[in-house]
Amino acid sequence: MTADDNRAESVSSPESAKIPLIIAKNLTKTYMMGKNPVNALRGVSLTLYKGEFVAIMGPSGSGKSTFMNLIGCLDQPTSGSVILNGAETAKMTSDQLAATRSAFIGFVFQGFHLLQRITALRNVELPMVYQGISQKDREQKAQKYLEIVGLGQRAQHRPIELSGGQQQRVAIARALINNPVILLADEPTGNLDSRTSMEIMALFQALNRRGLTIALVTHEPDIAAYAGRHIAFHDGKIIQDEVNTTPRNAAAELQQRIHESQAEKK
Repeated sequence: MTADDNRAESVSSPESAKIPLIIAKNLTKTYMMGKNPVNALRGVSLTLYKGEFVAIMGPSGSGKSTFMNLIGCLDQPTSGSVILNGAETAKMTSDQLAATRSAFIGFVFQGFHLLQRITALRNVELPMVYQGISQKDREQKAQKYLEIVGLGQRAQHRPIELSGGQQQRVAIARALINNPVILLADEPTGNLDSRTSMEIMALFQALNRRGLTIALVTHEPDIAAYAGRHIAFHDGKIIQDEVNTTPRNAAAELQQRIHESQAEKK
């Protein structure tokens, strides 16, 4: 296997990269800690384009998770604006924000946030429960997405019966169930070992090749290396925004590791 074999192909054509999906303009976010203001974001402007796989990096307290919450309609900026798929979120009511999250955004977090008493299938179904979709249709769709993430045979297992990587795959299937236009992943490999992290990144790259836009928050350079664009935050500002022309190929690296493991056992 050559070095080039471990590089992932860019999925974003020049044309697709010109279609804005999220436009952030002069975002600020100030929190009050007692009587003291804390400026989490200090005038951040950024455009994310359809079909991108973006890694958002920075140390704790840099503003990266605050930015993710704002573009994910989980919070509102102190000033500035977020335009998601052509609509300005600051002008939306709380119900409209909730509807926007449901229709356009899938979330994956470091903690899997699965309900432990129900099966993987039922966990994936949850976003559809209040949409008037019949139980049969919910089950069929949830099974389909479990198969997409490689867990079709584990649908009836509860989270406690699954590994950490499998639980994260269930969480990803749940995030995909409403066909979002963007997947926001906040430290999705933070609780996983290196091989399992590689498996999750291979899944993300496969989803991205199918056209899903992904924004991934991470403080790990090795994980960011799988993305096609790197954005670094520090003290509430963007200090770096560059294209990664040679992202690592997680699937190829995983296959290589498997071969090496098998060779060691011989």
